[in-house]
Amino acid sequence: MFILRRLFLKMVKINNYVLFISSAVLVLLSTIFIVIVENDTFPTLFDGFWWVMTTVTTVGYGDYYPVTAAGRIIAIFLYIFGIGLIGVAIGKIIDGLTVFRKKRVEGDIVYKDRQHFIIIGWSQKARFAVNEITDTKKDVEIVVIDELKEAPLLTENIHYIRGNASEESTLLKANLTQAKAVLIFADDSLGNDQMTDGKTLLIASTIETVAPGVHTVVEVMEERHIKNFQHAKVDEFIISNETISSLAVRSAFRKGVSGIYSQLLSRSVGDDLFHISVQNRWKTYGDAFQDLLKEGATLIADRNDLTINRRLTEEIPKGAELYVVCDYETYEKIKKKEH
Repeated sequence: MFILRRLFLKMVKINNYVLFISSAVLVLLSTIFIVIVENDTFPTLFDGFWWVMTTVTTVGYGDYYPVTAAGRIIAIFLYIFGIGLIGVAIGKIIDGLTVFRKKRVEGDIVYKDRQHFIIIGWSQKARFAVNEITDTKKDVEIVVIDELKEAPLLTENIHYIRGNASEESTLLKANLTQAKAVLIFADDSLGNDQMTDGKTLLIASTIETVAPGVHTVVEVMEERHIKNFQHAKVDEFIISNETISSLAVRSAFRKGVSGIYSQLLSRSVGDDLFHISVQNRWKTYGDAFQDLLKEGATLIADRNDLTINRRLTEEIPKGAELYVVCDYETYEKIKKKEH
């Protein structure tokens, strides 16, 4: 018994690769030997394999069993060594899954896929952003970066990396260079707008150093701080305090205005803003406007230019990005016609 105990302890210390290869060889050889020794009982390799697997996993259905002395010797060998070896291999797999789960929860991973969204700074705003992204595209991959001890949110396509986002090593763990876009949310815990925007600026500067081509959206507390971000080449800014204040004032002056903004900002409420590809048959903005109107969509902008409804006779320039307001069903219908 002491010898077997020592043997099993040595098995546990064996390299995983060697352990799994040894297990596979043991099963394969046992299958071949039992078929050769007892061909009447085990006429096919599959029958032999079935018996070996039910033996080493201690299931033992009893539908197949050796009747000769040679076959029973093979069975005894499997009882003593096979069950122990396979048991250790299964234990290694379970331990590996446990360690993987623990690393995911603690944010100790390296993300290797591409075309994902990176969200920096966890907050209630970040949670809403995650919900909005997944509402827009169900199977999108999201990587959250923060310094929390455990992942604030984990699903099959939402991942967490713990670390300082202003450090290059943390951003590389999130595979920043292959990301589709990065959203940086202000750290509300700092309590000072200048310090908050300063931290955001440091993160944006690091992103520009590591991956200057990645689309970056930054939440800024005060508009006057935007000029400090010019060297970081941030693509878009969301002015947190002023946006909320402006919406509140507009709603106070005109009842119902906030509902319009809510529809345009949220996928889950009413009509939405969608990007539409330019079709070859459209020569002018007027062509696109009339064509889309027939489908139930209203053309409102080319990129951030909202004046195109007054320039319908103008030709659509090369590289135009048109946006319409409509419901999701209408958008899907338009997309199908595009293809």
